[in-house]
Amino acid sequence: MTRARHRAFMAPRLFGSLAALAAFPIYLAMRGAPTAPEVAVFAWLIAPILLSWFLSRTGRYEGAHVLSSLALASLVTTVATATGGIESFAAIWLVVVPLEAALSASRRVVAFASLLALACCALLIGLGHFGMLQAAEANTVLRSTFMACGVASATLYAVGLAFGAESLARTGVSLLYVEEDRYRLLARNMSDVISRHRRNGAVQFISPAAETMLGMPVTRLLGHGLFDRVHVADRPAYLTALAGAASDGEARSVEFRLRRDVPSGDERGRSNSVDFIWVEMRCRPLEQSSQPSFAPEAEVVAVMRDVTDRKIQEQALDLARTVAEQADAAKTHFLATMSHELRTPLNAIIGFSEMIVQEDALMLDAARRKEYAQLINDSGQHLLSVVNGILDMSKMESGSFEISPEPFAPRVALLNCCNLLVLKARERGIELVTRVPEDLPVMTGDPRAFKQIVLNLVSNAIKFTERGGVVTASGAVEGSRLVLRVTDTGVGIAADDLKRVGDPFFQAGKAYQRRHEGTGLGLSIVKSLVALHTGELTVQSRIDEGTTVTVALPLTYTPPAREPSSNIATLTPPLRSGPHDQAHQVKKSA
Repeated sequence: MTRARHRAFMAPRLFGSLAALAAFPIYLAMRGAPTAPEVAVFAWLIAPILLSWFLSRTGRYEGAHVLSSLALASLVTTVATATGGIESFAAIWLVVVPLEAALSASRRVVAFASLLALACCALLIGLGHFGMLQAAEANTVLRSTFMACGVASATLYAVGLAFGAESLARTGVSLLYVEEDRYRLLARNMSDVISRHRRNGAVQFISPAAETMLGMPVTRLLGHGLFDRVHVADRPAYLTALAGAASDGEARSVEFRLRRDVPSGDERGRSNSVDFIWVEMRCRPLEQSSQPSFAPEAEVVAVMRDVTDRKIQEQALDLARTVAEQADAAKTHFLATMSHELRTPLNAIIGFSEMIVQEDALMLDAARRKEYAQLINDSGQHLLSVVNGILDMSKMESGSFEISPEPFAPRVALLNCCNLLVLKARERGIELVTRVPEDLPVMTGDPRAFKQIVLNLVSNAIKFTERGGVVTASGAVEGSRLVLRVTDTGVGIAADDLKRVGDPFFQAGKAYQRRHEGTGLGLSIVKSLVALHTGELTVQSRIDEGTTVTVALPLTYTPPAREPSSNIATLTPPLRSGPHDQAHQVKKSA
């Protein structure tokens, strides 16, 4: 645009100067020998050439226009003074002075040129009024000829200025189109959404990227259309960010959820389904130069970006952190439980074995030695059960626990397990009730796993039932599944703990947690064994009302399909290692 303005300034001046120099011989032929003022006037026509050189060297566009107005007004005034004043053929050129200054696109230059032309007109009128000018040309024909030449030359120069103005306008329009195409390219191909808002959140403009982000036409987002799609819980933060950016003049950032329309055919074939995406919006006040003068309030420009994937990753990290914290808490709880479960029987074994060793000094009789040996045996059996539970749980978590299905009678297995625990229930003052129909069919499964399920459930129910309570074990067939229910009238489980029942080493409750021995693996083992049989486990409980555990197992166990094994194996040669590494590997393997 600067180059175009420079060309529009130089072209008419150079053309006018060259035309005046070319007309100089014609003037000599018609006028005769010129006078000194006439020679000075024609010499003055070289000034536009000097002005063009000045602009090309300095680039001072407004200064060049001011100098051009001074030069043209001085030349016209000088010629008009010598040829009749305001009635001179040259006076018409004073009209060209402000027209020429209009190309500067500067109000100051146009005002200066207009005042300069008016001052020259007033000067010519004043000089003529006081008779200080030379008399006008008496020859009417010659005077008319000069007047026609003056009007024609001024008109041609004005035409040149008009073409220059038109060229500048065309150049400005083309540059505007280029600028619009550039910004349109950015707006249509940016994944981020650019929008313009009022302080109350009303959208004045929003880029086409919003259509891709929200799945709806841009026209429906104008006004309060975007606000209507903001999640209700996030609307205060959305409006606060826009109002704060408009009032404080500082950039703001906010994250909120936007409702997105999913087109038909997406989301597993559901039509017109709706979901929410997370959006991060950075907003800042619109510059004063970009706002219209009639705007009633400050406006805000915002850039929105879809951050749903980042939010999902953050949620995954939070979940992983929670799982890690739970695992760490489980490990701490496991160590605390194991320290109690192992230390107590070990102390009994060590203590009573030392007393047997010192039987001569303590003078133990046979009955006392038998009692101590029985206590040592009971402690050892308890340790063995703890270790077996840990090993079974480890096998189940690693997937190495195998089911050996075979036909067996579940009624007999259930009655045998309950008979084993009747004595324990009587010692605690608890009534153990068994309800099993005689026509219970034979089922296919692992009988050892079934007995372990029953023993763990019934022993847990007895453990957490107070004296005088009732534990009921029942079995029935429902459809193609055997349903086993163990109900007690014990302490119950809180709703918060009910979600974690079945996790390894987890023991529900706090008030009664250490009143009962155990590692917290019983129900976890049951849950894993039921899952291996492709069954279902349900726990229902209330505090101080009791607990009901329901296990549903298929009557015919069907092992899950395994991937076909391949007879082709890829052998990879072992990496060579030094003696130290080899010894370490052997030790680790051993």
